[in-house]
Amino acid sequence: MNSTYEAPSRLIKTPDEIEKMRVAGRLAAEVLDMIKPHIQPGVSTLELDTICHDYIVNVQNAIPACLGYGAAPGRPAFQHTICTSVNHVVCHGIPSADKILKKGDILNIDVTVIKDGYHGDTNMMYIVGGETSILANRLCHVAQEAMYRGIEAVKPGAYIGDVGAVIQKYVESERFSVVREYCGHGIGTVFHDEPQVLHYGTKNTGMRLEAGMTFTIEPMVNAGVWQTKTLGDKWTVVTKDHKLSAQYEHTILVTPTGAEILTARPEEDLSRFN
Repeated sequence: MNSTYEAPSRLIKTPDEIEKMRVAGRLAAEVLDMIKPHIQPGVSTLELDTICHDYIVNVQNAIPACLGYGAAPGRPAFQHTICTSVNHVVCHGIPSADKILKKGDILNIDVTVIKDGYHGDTNMMYIVGGETSILANRLCHVAQEAMYRGIEAVKPGAYIGDVGAVIQKYVESERFSVVREYCGHGIGTVFHDEPQVLHYGTKNTGMRLEAGMTFTIEPMVNAGVWQTKTLGDKWTVVTKDHKLSAQYEHTILVTPTGAEILTARPEEDLSRFN
């Protein structure tokens, strides 16, 4: 059986759609910049969620994609604007008035904004109070670098498996592990679309990339084993061994020569992609 396949034509964005994706991506990135000064010891994750919600709705005149999303048999819809994943929480952490940030915590904020029907999806790590352990610092660095290396693998004619292969090789060379139960995804008018972007795997497998495709790359990197478990709220995912986890995410566009990061933030050094 052939382990490669071509992208459905519906996944190729038109120039007008790409421009709308750029706008949505820019807005999502602005949320992560806006919230940064509010992330301090003593602040609850619910306070951060409220600030982000008000900003998206009242300043950006946009829609928080996560709010009311994802209801399934046995699982309620997500009831907040952002996901707040602290320390050993891998993803989908639920904002809470009871979760008070402490100095040295590592926090992931994941936000998706809908503007004119198109989604911009991004997340990043924050170090609460500006200082944390050597291990946590290194974990965050490796997670971000893994994402960048995955983005560097993107170009027309490459395969989606190339992204996962380069991420897995790098992360494991740093003696960390890549979560396998969750992945990146196609995105546009649909929040989670084809292709699935695994963060592990084999080169020259999966969908062949074409200019005009948009998808997220969002490796979740664990300090211990890659296995996870989901808590009783049916949303919060934690590391199975209770060790730290870190994640970075960008929405990207496949261009004729490589990749454009639609959710780039001003402080990022992206000269390697020019």
